[in-house]
Amino acid sequence: QVQLVESGGGLVQAGGSLRLSCAASGRTFSTQAMAWFRQAPGKEREFVAAIRWTGGSTFYADSVKGRFTISRDNAKNTVYLQMNSLKPEDTAVYYCAARQRAPAWVVGAISEYDYWGQGTQVTVSS
Repeated sequence: QVQLVESGGGLVQAGGSLRLSCAASGRTFSTQAMAWFRQAPGKEREFVAAIRWTGGSTFYADSVKGRFTISRDNAKNTVYLQMNSLKPEDTAVYYCAARQRAPAWVVGAISEYDYWGQGTQVTVSS
């Protein structure tokens, strides 16, 4: 089992920045990739960004490219999401996810991830 705990959410004005963290604990040695998803009220959960644990390849949704950066600290088993130039449409609950199956995966598919955090609220005011 892997436990994921997100932190860093909050209220920010449009154009501002936030940095989310996701700390993983438990059987983390098999982690292949980690990702961030988000879910706005009344909408489906959507992919934001992902990072391969070995090698560090990154992947982004078109809506956040150039504004968000995903990174990881292998020693701390932590993944980060630096969010800049935030927009009101970025308002959502942000979830961290981890994958422990084979390294090849469909990056943006919810079903490809094995463990999920509880989420952290990000609210961007206009």
